[in-house]
Amino acid sequence: MKILTGNDLGTGDVVWWTGSDWSRHIEDASDVGDQGEAIAQAEEGARRVNTPYVIDGEMTETGPRPAHIKDRIRALGPTIRPDLTLKPADPEAGNWVI
Repeated sequence: MKILTGNDLGTGDVVWWTGSDWSRHIEDASDVGDQGEAIAQAEEGARRVNTPYVIDGEMTETGPRPAHIKDRIRALGPTIRPDLTLKPADPEAGNWVI
């Protein structure tokens, strides 16, 4: 499985390609197969996302997960404090005030 990720140009949030748009939740990610590089190039050209790139992923019972630890941390948040991780069911996820 291949997953496309990058950072939202407006917020800097880690985002995942859903097949038609970007989501903050890895559970929404879709398999881009061999189209990942073409999608990444088009999305970067549209200036919707910064530095999109294709990663290896694996399907689990809870949805797609990045295969490499670096991208798992990007997807799920801190490894020490699970209470700080991004939760898909949380309607306030990503609505932080700085």
